[in-house]
Amino acid sequence: MKYQIMIGILFTLLARRKISAGELAAKYDCSVRSIYRYIEELVVAGVPVDVARGANGGIYISDTFKLPKGFMTREEYARTREAMLAMLGQTGDEALKSAVEKITAQMKTERLDGAISGNILVDSGTWGDERKFSEKLTLMERATEEREALEIDYVARTGEHTKRVILPHLLIYKQRIWYLYAYCRLRKEFRTFKIGRMRSILNTGEHFERLPFEKENIPLSFWRDGENDVEARFEISPATLPFAEEWLGIENVRAVQGKFYADVVLPDDESLLGTILSAGAGLKVLSPASLAARVKEEARRIAETY
Repeated sequence: MKYQIMIGILFTLLARRKISAGELAAKYDCSVRSIYRYIEELVVAGVPVDVARGANGGIYISDTFKLPKGFMTREEYARTREAMLAMLGQTGDEALKSAVEKITAQMKTERLDGAISGNILVDSGTWGDERKFSEKLTLMERATEEREALEIDYVARTGEHTKRVILPHLLIYKQRIWYLYAYCRLRKEFRTFKIGRMRSILNTGEHFERLPFEKENIPLSFWRDGENDVEARFEISPATLPFAEEWLGIENVRAVQGKFYADVVLPDDESLLGTILSAGAGLKVLSPASLAARVKEEARRIAETY
């Protein structure tokens, strides 16, 4: 019975996205304490369910969440859909109607591996992420196009979580990272958000009027604050040249007496050392000496791990 209730809660959240614990307790004839226990077990199972406190709070699931690929066979999807349609014919429940639509959509998209937009196929996620990042991009693009307000749980580099409502205006792709340019109601100004740092995303159902802004005035150097920049010089091996040209920009790479070099200004953030090390021995930091020392120390720590 417990697992039937948990599956029921999951499908209810997929249909409504947000609901109170009291409503769930009444629907499944159990205590509110039991509902929270079921929610904890869903979270342990990897379902991105969260709880918001306060007057407008409730239990909710990120709009980017879809049933994992292979969750059910095509026959199981078909039988589940048939049963839900039969119940819908008797009850006319709107939440159940929405669940039927989601099951149908899952059946149709089971074999898709990336976010599709017109003639563009995008899969910027990591290996084995079950299309989670691509689902985020799909949601962001739709919200930007349809002018839909989003509620996000944003995790800063410090680990701080903030819940905020944003009005998406533009998707930006820079340095292999996706960003969203949006008006933030919490800060009352336009902000640039790194999509990868959005822990959960909820479509509020609210439509907004697009605010005036000039694309030419968007600070595309938002990753730079002057204090965290590093002026770096690299020596590049021929085998690593394609990687360096794509990362640093082919216009910044020059050949001198058969060797390749690049002089660039880079953001000295948490990804810098990892990107340099991912090129292996074919990318050598010539300056500054402090950066070269950090790369060497990180390589030593990695070697000790193995």
